[in-house]
Amino acid sequence: MPISTGNILLGASILLLLSIFGSKTSARLGVPTLILFLIIGIVAGSEGIGGIYFDNPAIAQFIGITALIFILFSGGLETHWHSIKPVLWQGISLSTLGVMITAVSVGMFVHYVLDFSIAEGILLGAIVSATDAAAVFSILRSKGIKLKYNTGPLLELESGSNDPMSYFLTISLTSLIASGDNEPLHLIGHFFKEFIIGGVMGYCLGKASTWIINHIKLSVEGTYPVLLLALAVFSYAATDFIGGNGFLAVYICALILGNSNFIHKESLTRFYDGQAWLMQIVLFLTLGLLVFPSRIFPVAGIGLLIAGFLIFIARPLSVFLSLSFFKVSIKSKLFISWVGLRGAVPIVFATYPLIAGLEKSGMIFNLVFFIAVSSVLLQGTTLPWLAKKLKLIDDSPVAALAHGDLSEMQQYLIENSSPALNKKIVDLHLPTPVKILVIKRNNLYIKPDGFTKIQAGDILYLLAADKDTMSLAMNII
Repeated sequence: MPISTGNILLGASILLLLSIFGSKTSARLGVPTLILFLIIGIVAGSEGIGGIYFDNPAIAQFIGITALIFILFSGGLETHWHSIKPVLWQGISLSTLGVMITAVSVGMFVHYVLDFSIAEGILLGAIVSATDAAAVFSILRSKGIKLKYNTGPLLELESGSNDPMSYFLTISLTSLIASGDNEPLHLIGHFFKEFIIGGVMGYCLGKASTWIINHIKLSVEGTYPVLLLALAVFSYAATDFIGGNGFLAVYICALILGNSNFIHKESLTRFYDGQAWLMQIVLFLTLGLLVFPSRIFPVAGIGLLIAGFLIFIARPLSVFLSLSFFKVSIKSKLFISWVGLRGAVPIVFATYPLIAGLEKSGMIFNLVFFIAVSSVLLQGTTLPWLAKKLKLIDDSPVAALAHGDLSEMQQYLIENSSPALNKKIVDLHLPTPVKILVIKRNNLYIKPDGFTKIQAGDILYLLAADKDTMSLAMNII
């Protein structure tokens, strides 16, 4: 078939449709959808029935980094500060110390079982140290599972914040091996530099983005998603340009935005949730196309050995050590240890050694791919079963509120003495889990947005998570 714009678009649309339709079957079987997307990509690839030849790690890396920006941005937007605040330091410990322990322990194991130097072994360990909780939550949500003891928010925080550390280690070790540098101590300075710049830029850009969205007053509502897209990309690119960790900046920027009041927040959050899913599908399909099964099978045996070490020794070791400073139940630690699924992120990071031309880059990529797929198949299919066995499933009515569901409704009359009089909704700074559904004004019902100004005589219909949150909102208006 000749290559043309129409044929390329036809093939892309067919792959997307197959991925979306197949995800329903995948969810019923309890297998994360990423496996399906990868399989479709492999089947469509050069060694599959599709025959699409794709062997360009640089393009795959560009697509992967772009996709990860929006996946992290969407995750930050949907992360509620009140949920992660109680487990903030536990999450930071898991995403920094935990990642380093995983990288070093896997690296030393690989050094002893393969003809890898210590640096090459730790590089492989660093690549597979990042977890993919998007796969975890797709299983838990499809099964309607909610977890006790703040385990869910802790996993959510870890997954959104451990990519920067894994990325830093991957880039640093790749550069170190390529240059033959025998003095790695200078990496400590680079670490603090990247993370301090990334954190400061993320916070400042999050505050600036909130101000821009609320004051720019665009005449066409459809341009707000474009504005937010530009801000997301800028937060990564500008931070990376000045030597900071772009992934950390993107996540913190989105976290600040998601916990602030801004124009069209609900619709924009939904838009970026859909965009994140599109990015995940495109990312997994691309990585599937990049893989040659004939190169994977020869490393299956050693890949299974490394995957077993990662799942049963390295991950639990990193979880128990990094959480040893905090009061976390043994049950939660065991579950978090098992939830260390490896997904698309390690496969994307494995393209860096390929592009750098490291001697063992091909074997590293193939091993990482096998480890990621093995991890998802084994751990992903058993998550609901393990949650039940450990009695971590929260069946109480309060659990729905803790996960952001809204159930308390009130109506409120705006009087001349009301603090909210003549203020725009975005300037009220209502608690995040509170929504103004509709405003009744002069016997007409108005669908409000952030620019709507509150007038005397307005009747506001409010929806909140619980009575306490509703009381906070009442005090503000």
